[in-house]
Amino acid sequence: MPYTPIVATLGYVLSPDRKQALLIHRNARPGDLHLGKYNGLGGKLEPDEDVVTGMRREIFEEAGIECESLSLRGTISWPGFGKHGEDWLGFVFLIERFRGVPFTSNPEGTLEWVPVGRILDLPLWDGDRHFLPLVFDDDPRPFHGVMPYRDGKMVSWAYSRI
Repeated sequence: MPYTPIVATLGYVLSPDRKQALLIHRNARPGDLHLGKYNGLGGKLEPDEDVVTGMRREIFEEAGIECESLSLRGTISWPGFGKHGEDWLGFVFLIERFRGVPFTSNPEGTLEWVPVGRILDLPLWDGDRHFLPLVFDDDPRPFHGVMPYRDGKMVSWAYSRI
């Protein structure tokens, strides 16, 4: 069976001093698969977009800011992650410089600046605890991981850097 994932972006906006990241606390929609969890910003790619254009659009829609400098930190294949077992393929970015003042909330929840060193203390998807250190580390090489899910739970995690 061919792998036909939903292609998406996931971005972590850094504060100007690089000590905090802008996260969304998904607390606004009762039926949300992510309800109660913290996450980066992002979403599905549109058919006419490359991943950078999609990331810029999602950051603007969700936070009201324009990306001035961003870097691809990695890719993750999430087989079985979706609400109905859909496969996802995510391009994970670090937004290092932006223009504008971020929203305080959007229809999905509250936007919060969180110290980078405290992110893993928050309610997150279990799998996020494995790849988030790679997003914020000093290794310039992007990571490329696979994280299968079954019944809403992470099954395993493996990644490579080249």
